[in-house]
Amino acid sequence: MPTAIAVTSPELVLPPPDRQTPPAHVLTAPADQPLDAALAETRQLLDHHGYLVTVYPHSLPRAFRERLHTVRSVLESDRIALVRTDLPPLALAVLVRQLRQLSVTDFPAGVLAAAIRLLSHYIHAGALLNSVARLDHVPVSLTSHARSWVPGSQFAVLTTPAPQLIKLGGGSTLKGPDYATRLVTAAGQLNSDWPDTALAAHWQVSGVEQVALPPESAGWWGTGKLVEFAAAIPDISVLYQVVSSVQRTLCHWCGLQLIGDRCAFCDSPVVPGAPPRLNRAAPAALTARPGIPASADGQT
Repeated sequence: MPTAIAVTSPELVLPPPDRQTPPAHVLTAPADQPLDAALAETRQLLDHHGYLVTVYPHSLPRAFRERLHTVRSVLESDRIALVRTDLPPLALAVLVRQLRQLSVTDFPAGVLAAAIRLLSHYIHAGALLNSVARLDHVPVSLTSHARSWVPGSQFAVLTTPAPQLIKLGGGSTLKGPDYATRLVTAAGQLNSDWPDTALAAHWQVSGVEQVALPPESAGWWGTGKLVEFAAAIPDISVLYQVVSSVQRTLCHWCGLQLIGDRCAFCDSPVVPGAPPRLNRAAPAALTARPGIPASADGQT
């Protein structure tokens, strides 16, 4: 069975791109589920899938975060990975869908969990905002703050892979990906088709998908008047090549295969003298849009 992917809210589960992509398991908040039920639920997932990778946002309430660690501690399981990410809500949902796609491939659980950090760098996450006065995740100049008070002002913001902020109508554009992506958008209380039209055309995306805005988005971006967007690699064969291009090593503590510099399951760092850390060079699969080789179709 594929490694189980779990999330902490249903909004992080986007529609699957194909019939092979499994769903993510939505964990219940502590206020709505006693500890015994949470333990039984997690034990059943481990019995059925072998390993569990839980992805949760940095903004997750403390009680829910403590519940996740309590369940792992009580079960004394080294087969549960708890991975926190700073990605915006919509980008996190897109990342979770990529993990779901990769979970049906031959990647072992340690590599799959460690791939979260890698894949985050290949997601262009941002939003169109009517104000940046309460934006905390991207540096905002005093001039931009002042312009936020001008009626009708709109700002395009990018948080990853590198922070960017522009005022619409000023001639500037957001630097986008130089590899094939698909754009996912989610509209809040701001009425604008700029991400679906102008941005999509500028970034030359392969398509646009509209989904519901996650409830956490307004708090993350500092305003409910927004359109959130995320451009990411949609093709499972390319995702497979991206992860496969990174040097693997064995965790010296739990023995799982991993990529990067730390095990997502036991949190142990790679020991000195181990194989090289994350290969920061862009994988060959990303260097051209057309003719991407399909050497790995996700069913290896």
